[in-house]
Amino acid sequence: MRASLRWLREFVDIPETDPDKLAHVLLMLGLEVESIDRYEARFTGVEVGRVASIRPHPDADKIRLATVERASGSQEVVCGAWNFGEGDLIALAVDGAVLPGGFEIGAREIRGVVSHGMICSERELDLGDDHEGILVLDESFEIGDNFAEVIGLPDVVFDIDVTSNRPDAMSIHGIARELSAYYQVPIRYPDHDLGGVVGTSDVNVTIEAPDGCPRFVAQEMTNVTLARSPFAVRQRLRMLGVRPISNAVDVTNYVMFELGQPLHAFDADRVAGKSITVRRAAAGERLTTLDGVERTLVEGDLLVCDADGPSALGAVMGGAQSEVNEETTSVIIEGAAWHAPTVLHTSKRLGLRSEASARFERGVDPNLPPSAVARAARLLMDWAGAVPVGQPVDVYPIEVTPWTVDLPRGEPERLLGVQFDDATIVDYLERFGLATIGGEPLVVTIPTFRPDLTRTADLVEELARLHGYEKFPETVPVGPGGGLTAGQIAERRLRATMQGVGFNEAQVSSFVGPEEITMFGDPIETAVRITNPLREEEGYLRTSLLPGLLRSVAFNQGYGQSDVALYELGRVFRQELSPEFEDLPDQPRRLAFAAVGNPRSFGLAAPDVPVDGHFAAGVARSLLAGNLTGAIRSSSELINIEGSGLHPSRGAEVVVDGLPIGQVGELHPRIGRRLGIEGRVIIGELDLAPFVSVQADHHFVEPSTQPPVIFDLAFELDRDTPGGCLIAALHGAGVAELESATIFDEFSAGPLAEAGRKSVAARVVLRRRGSTLSDEDTVPLRQRLIEHVEASCDARLRGT
Repeated sequence: MRASLRWLREFVDIPETDPDKLAHVLLMLGLEVESIDRYEARFTGVEVGRVASIRPHPDADKIRLATVERASGSQEVVCGAWNFGEGDLIALAVDGAVLPGGFEIGAREIRGVVSHGMICSERELDLGDDHEGILVLDESFEIGDNFAEVIGLPDVVFDIDVTSNRPDAMSIHGIARELSAYYQVPIRYPDHDLGGVVGTSDVNVTIEAPDGCPRFVAQEMTNVTLARSPFAVRQRLRMLGVRPISNAVDVTNYVMFELGQPLHAFDADRVAGKSITVRRAAAGERLTTLDGVERTLVEGDLLVCDADGPSALGAVMGGAQSEVNEETTSVIIEGAAWHAPTVLHTSKRLGLRSEASARFERGVDPNLPPSAVARAARLLMDWAGAVPVGQPVDVYPIEVTPWTVDLPRGEPERLLGVQFDDATIVDYLERFGLATIGGEPLVVTIPTFRPDLTRTADLVEELARLHGYEKFPETVPVGPGGGLTAGQIAERRLRATMQGVGFNEAQVSSFVGPEEITMFGDPIETAVRITNPLREEEGYLRTSLLPGLLRSVAFNQGYGQSDVALYELGRVFRQELSPEFEDLPDQPRRLAFAAVGNPRSFGLAAPDVPVDGHFAAGVARSLLAGNLTGAIRSSSELINIEGSGLHPSRGAEVVVDGLPIGQVGELHPRIGRRLGIEGRVIIGELDLAPFVSVQADHHFVEPSTQPPVIFDLAFELDRDTPGGCLIAALHGAGVAELESATIFDEFSAGPLAEAGRKSVAARVVLRRRGSTLSDEDTVPLRQRLIEHVEASCDARLRGT
C-alpha cells in the first residue's frame, strides 16, 4: 500500500514533520513501512498563469506570441505549441526559473521578438512524457500559484506492508484514521455530497449469489464529458504507481486509494437493458476482459451480467463489452462487497492480481460502498461535469452489523504485564472508533471496517498499539510454571542425537509433484491433492520426507558440496482422516535422514570410506538407543528387507515392540542417478510417535556396586534370522542378573555361507545386587542364556 504524506494531511493534521519518525510511528501501529520515496520538484520559478491573448509572430508562421497574465502583471511569451487558446491556464517558467537538467530561463529574442519566460509541457518539467503540446491546466488552479506546491511537490510516499487481516488500512483514509488515534487529532472525511439529483435511474440490480456478493451499489451518471483528469490528480496517481487514463476511469482508482473501496465504471449505454445481475458462473462460460483476453470461467466464479450475458468478472476485472471509451457520455459507477476467498482463488487462477483484488481478498467493509460510490460521483461531477441520475441503487441482501467483544478488565495486565486503569482502556479503544459499555467485563462494539477484531486478545493488542510496544518494561512472566513438555524434550533429544552423528537439520517444502509421491512406492491415489497449488508441478502434499531431502542433497552437490548429511522432523499427509485433527487428512510426524559422502566430513571419527548401509543402520541404532519412550532397548531391532526405493540387499526395517516404524538403508542407485546424486546415498524414515509419545513416570532403580562379569557368546543362526532375535532371547531367558547384551560381530563365509548359516556374536554383561558373582554362580546363568537362545532362534553355540 503506497500512501502520500500530502494526501494523508488532507484528512488529519499530523504534527510530525520528519518522514522517518512518522514511519516509526506507523511501525508501532502495526503498519511496517518498507520504503520511503521522496519526490522533489526538479524545477524552480514556475507559476500558474493565464493566457490573456494570442497573436501571430510578425516574422514566423509556426510560432505565436502569447500574452500571459501573472499575479504581478502580464508579459509576452513566444510559444511554438498550438494546443492552447485564450483563457487557458498554463505553467509559466518566469525569468530566472531553472528547469530540469539545469536549463535556465531568461529573456530571449526569437525572430526579432523578446520572449519573457517559457510556457512548459509535462516533459519539460519532468512530470510526464507528453510533449505534443504545452501543459493546459484545469480551473482548480489560480493565477500566481506556485506550480510545484499546487501539484503536490515536494511529497513523500510511504510503501507500507499491510497484513492480510487489516483491510481497513488499505487506504489513505484508513491510515489517516490510525494516525488520528495516535496523535489524538480529529479526522476529516472527503466530500461526497451530491446535492440534488435528476430524475429516476432505470438501472436494476439483482443479486442471485448473496454468498458471493452481499452488497451491490450502482449510481448512474449522465452528461459525462470524457477527458483527462485534472493534472494534480494525474500527478498523484502516478506517484502511487497508477497510469492515468481518463477522468471516468481515474476516479475509480482515486477513490480506491482514498477510501479502500475498489470501484468499476460501466458505459451505461453498453449495459444491455440497464439490468445488472450478480451470479456464479457455470463451467465453461467465456468472457472477454478489459485486456482483450477471452477467458474460460470455472463453476463458482462471480460474474456481473447484463441482459445479454456476462459483462464483468466480479471484483477482478471488467469486461470489454461495457468498457468506457471516448464515446461514453453516461456511466454506471459500481461499488460492491465480494466474498474474499472467491476473489483470491479467481484472481490467482487467472493471473489477474491487482490493487483492487488485493483489497477484496482481505475483505472490504460491506458498509463502505455507498459512501465510496457517492465520493466517486462527486468527483466525476467536478472533473467531468457529470450529473447524477436518481438515487443510487443499493441491494443489500445480507446485512453486516457491528458486533461486540467482551474485555475482562484484568485481561490487559495478564497478557501485557502492565496494568491499565479503566479510563485509559476506554480512551485507547474509543480513539480507534470502538464504542464501549462499562461493567465487568467491558463490552466493546466493533465497527464493520475492523474484521480483525473478534477476540479479547485482539482488543488487548489495540491497547498495546496505542500504548507503544517500546514502552513495555522487560519483566519475568508470572503464572504457573511451564517448561518444555515431555514430547518437546524428546524431540530435542532426537535432534541432539542427529547432530551428534553429523547431520544438519533441514526444512523442506511440503508441496511435491507426482514423481515424488511414487518415488518410494506410495500410490498417487493415497496422496492429498491441493485444490489451488502455487505451482502446478507441486500439486500434492508429500507422503514422505525423503524426496525433499534427496533433492536438497542433489542441490548441495550441484553447488560443489560433495559431503552432505541432512535430516528433517516434519509431517507427511495421507487421505485417511486424522485421529489428531477432526475432519482433516491424516498427518503423522516422521523423522527422515539422507546423506552422501565421507562421514569424516560430518565431523565424525569414522573410517575413511563413504557412507553405506552399515552407517545407515548405525544412525538408526543411535536413535533407538535411549530415545524410545515407553519401551526398552531390547524391544527394537533391524530386519533385512528389500524395501521400495532401497538397494535390494542393503536395507532394513526398523521394528519396535514387534511393529515396524520405518526403514533405513542405501538408496537404490537408479533413484540416485535420476536425481543427479553421485555416490552411495543412505536414507532412513521413521515414525516419530515411538520417540515422543507420553511415557510412564520414571522409577529409580538403585545401581549395583558389585563388579560385572563380562563374556562373549557366538551362535550359528539361519542366514535369514535377524540378529535382534538373539538379543530378545537373551533378555527373555529370565536371568535377573543380565545387565546388557549387544551384538558386536556378524559374518557369513566359507562353509557357513554354503550351509545358509551365519555367525552372530553378542557381548553379555552380568551383575548381581548385594554380592559378587562367582564362577560357580556364573556357569548356570550362562548355560540358561545359551539354552534359551538355541531354543528361541534355532541357533547353536559355536565351538560345541
